[in-house]
Formats: sequence, structure tokens, C-alpha cells
Amino acid sequence: MNAVIVIDQKESWLEIPGATVITAERYLAETDSGGPEASVRVLNFCRTVRYQGRGYYVSLVAQARGQRPLPDVRTVGDLKSEARVRDLSAELEPLVRETLHHEDSDRFELDVYLGKDPAARHQALADRLFKSVRAPLLRALFTRIEATWRLDAVRAIGVADIPAQHRAFLLQAAGSFEAESPAARRRTGGSKPRLALLWDSALPHQPSNEKARENFLRIAPLVGLEAELVGLDAMERLPEFDALFNRAEPDVDGVTYEFARRAEALGMPVVDDPESMIKCTNKVYMHELMSRHRIAQPLTLIVHRGNLGQVVPTLGLPCVLKLPDSGFGLDVVKIESQEQLRQEAERFFKVSELLVAQEWLPSEFDWRIGVLDGRPLFVCKYFMAPGYWKINQVGDGQKLIEGESTALAVGEAPALVIDIAVRAANLVGRGLYGVDLKQVEDRVYLIEVNCNPNIDAGIEDQALGDALYREVLGVFARRIAERRSGI
Repeated sequence: MNAVIVIDQKESWLEIPGATVITAERYLAETDSGGPEASVRVLNFCRTVRYQGRGYYVSLVAQARGQRPLPDVRTVGDLKSEARVRDLSAELEPLVRETLHHEDSDRFELDVYLGKDPAARHQALADRLFKSVRAPLLRALFTRIEATWRLDAVRAIGVADIPAQHRAFLLQAAGSFEAESPAARRRTGGSKPRLALLWDSALPHQPSNEKARENFLRIAPLVGLEAELVGLDAMERLPEFDALFNRAEPDVDGVTYEFARRAEALGMPVVDDPESMIKCTNKVYMHELMSRHRIAQPLTLIVHRGNLGQVVPTLGLPCVLKLPDSGFGLDVVKIESQEQLRQEAERFFKVSELLVAQEWLPSEFDWRIGVLDGRPLFVCKYFMAPGYWKINQVGDGQKLIEGESTALAVGEAPALVIDIAVRAANLVGRGLYGVDLKQVEDRVYLIEVNCNPNIDAGIEDQALGDALYREVLGVFARRIAERRSGI
């Protein structure tokens, strides 16, 4: 079996022919070479309960390295979703009713090791759970209410949770494991394509201002769509629509991610799609992915507690320290002393096992290239906020202080800037991305690829006007048509 098995702590009994067993600490600390080993399957046997814990990062980094993690990061997120558990319970209900019979208790736990039931009593249910929840080690809790059994919880467990009497069974299951391809689910839309524009009225920093949202609604009929603004409380209405366009915050641990996941499950075109949210909102993933494909970036160090002392010798001072899922420049700190580094790192380590540190590259402005469906869409220069080192500054009361901006035609930007932006965005997916770059003399460095980039009236649309909105909406119209025709 051409596989790497990653575990929380070394276990002497876990030896599987053809597989390499390593700890999460070692896996995350290694530098991926991008060689043939990038095609292996990574079986993540770590506990993945905590967002941005070691188990989470094993799956995230494996995806960035082009490997095939089980579970993938989307599955890790799904396991924390109460709505996903409810959906899964309904999906399993007929099989549970038919096969689950336990008279001595109103609670029942089923362990599933790579689709196998170690107790050999509920193999059909174990197989179905594994096909629905692609995690190698699962524990499902069923409860009985008024003679009816239902799935109450499901979580990914780690090797440390395996009872001693089940170890031999796990070794056998892992040795014979063959990955199965998930079945695609398709959806047929109605006669009138409808686009849901998801927004959050309470969000202090909107990705599209009020005028831009009005423009999307006004121009949608011109490309054959009906568009409607929907709030975060409208999830049950998703089946009414043919596509979802996220103009709320891309929160992988919140409601917007659940919206995107459900919409994708319905088979509809989604921007931001769940995978892009996961990839773009984590800077550790981005660094691994872009390094693997040799996209120029500022000198970067992925920081853990064991190598914090290497930051200053490697990057010098000042440098920049980032929380992996920071946005709008929040939790991005300019470090000017060893003591400040220690304090800020300790604050960030309470949230994430890994941090990102980068060399300091001062510039007058940042490039932002909007890329949609693999093509450059718009170009903006974002200048630094007045008297500040970033393009925006969050002031008192969460007020956003922004620098000036200038939109250009795509042809007016340097060819190298456009080329790097499109290459980087296409490594992430085919959605809508805002690619941020710094130009230092004749060199261009990728800073990050953002999903859910701003499209504001008066800023990003300065050069294109209504054509910008028409381009975005036209992609949705085409994708809906392709979905309906079965392409």
C-alpha cells in the first residue's frame, strides 16, 4: 500500500507493510519536495476535533502537497456541523431501523475502521457510514427515543482511541484498504435560473457595498438570471435557487461554509465553493501549495513552538507574523523585537498550532488581480492606509480605514503581475479570487490568494463599470446552462 499514516504520538504496535507511519509533528515539520511522493495517500489517524489543531493541519497540508488525505479538510469541517449530522441521520434512518437492534440500553456506539466494524455485527451500517463520512477512524453514537434509533453524533477518532483488543483488526483493515471514489450528485434546475446572493447585514466589512449589490441585482436579468439577496437565515430556501454567490464572510467554521457545502451538495454552481474557502482562508496551505509550484513568495517560515527561535535569524527584523486564517489584515502583525515576537506568537498559538512568518517587504501599494474562471477579471492598485504599513487599518469601533485605490484595465498591468496572479489562482480552483502581489523593482511576489474578494462600486469597477458585473454573472449563467444540459 503506497501510503503515509500520520498519528498523534508514536505507537510501537502500529506497523503496516508498504506504509510509512510517522507522527503529526514530524509530518508537519518536513519540507515537501514536490517529488513522486506527492501522489501518495495520507491516512490521517490523528484526532481532528479541534479546528487548526494538529490533526486538522495534517489534512490541510497534505492537500497542499498534492497528496490525497483521508479525511480531507472538508470532511473535518463537516464532522463539526450539527446540520451535517442531522442530514446524515436522515440518510441512514432506513438502514438503522432495519439493522440496529439493542434491547439492553438506549445508547449504542459503533466504531468504524476504514469501513469495517471490528465487532462484526453491523458491517452494512459501518460501510454506509464510511462511504458518507470519508474518515478512516470513526465513532458513531446512536440513541433510542421511543423505540426509534437515530444517529446522535459522529466524530473522527485517533489511534489512541482504539481499544487494545481491536488493534489487530485495525492493522488488517488498513493493510487491505482500497479507496473508493465518491459518487457525484447532480441537480436539475427549474426553467428560470435563479441566483442567490448571500450576504450578512451585520458584517462590518462587506465584500460588496450596497451599490455593488444593487448592480448585481439590476444586471442579472441582462444575462438571463433572476438574482435575489438572501440572508444567513435562509439556508432552508437553497433548493429554490440554481446557484449561490457568496457576498458574506468566507468563514470555514461558520454559517457561510455550511451554505456553500449544502449548495454544492445540491449540485449547483457555488462561488465561493467550500474547497476554495478551506484553501484560501489558511495561509499555511497557501504557502505549501505555492511553494510546490514555485510561485515566488516573500521568504516564509511556517512557525510552530519548536522553531520559534528561528524566525529572527531567518527573516530578520522587522518581519510579519500572521495567524493562518486572518482576513482584512486582522491578526497580521509587524514584529520589531524578539519580545514582541514571543508575546504575539504566544497569543496566536492559543488559536492555531502553526503560524506564518514572512520577511518584511515594504511597498507603496499592493496589486490586486481579480481572477474568475481561470481568467483575469479586474486589476486594482491598493495604496497603504494613511500613515500605516497595510492597505487597511481597523480603527476604534471596528471602523475600517482604507488607503486609496486605482482600477486599471487588465492590459495596463505588467504582464508578469497578471501571469503570476492567474497561475496562482488556477492552482486553487475555478472560482472568484483576489490575488494580492507586491512588486519590488522588477520582482513580483505573491502575498495571498483570497476567495470572496471585494467587488465594490466605485473601486474595483472603476475601469469596467457594468461590464464587471456582467462578466461575473455571465459565468453563473453559463455554469447553470452546462449543469442543466449535463455537460
